[in-house]
Amino acid sequence: MGKPVNLNRYRKEKARAEKKARADQNAVAFGRTKTEKDVVKLRQDKQKRDLDNHELDE
Repeated sequence: MGKPVNLNRYRKEKARAEKKARADQNAVAFGRTKTEKDVVKLRQDKQKRDLDNHELDE
């Protein structure tokens, strides 16, 4: 006779593998590199500074 198989362990391993695959797909589809995030932040900061510099003083 063969060795008994724990079906709960198999089910959990399968769920983990599916979750990891879905996460990898999302990272490719929606992820940005750190450099891209930094560039966006720098642009937003510059826009905010430019807008603040154009305010009228009362």
